[in-house]
Amino acid sequence: MSFSPLHDRVLVRRIEGEEKTKGGLIIPDSAKEKPQEGEVVSVGAGAKDESGARITMDVKAGDKILFGKWSGTEIKLDDEELLIMKESDILGILA
Repeated sequence: MSFSPLHDRVLVRRIEGEEKTKGGLIIPDSAKEKPQEGEVVSVGAGAKDESGARITMDVKAGDKILFGKWSGTEIKLDDEELLIMKESDILGILA
């Protein structure tokens, strides 16, 4: 299925964290926190300012990002769980 976010929204795929601690203990699924890192799948065209001009997006498809713990809305596309969030919910781009 093809999906394109509108305005200043971003489609994000979560990047799963480690399943083991540094000491080698395996973390069960019930104790794992949802990761706050993701990869941008697609971006909207950008919001419009008061004069109607487009504000360009700072992120692009393929960027690895860090976002807030409760950011975004979870959706399911083609049996894959993704997030839709506003660009302002993104805390930064990971290098």
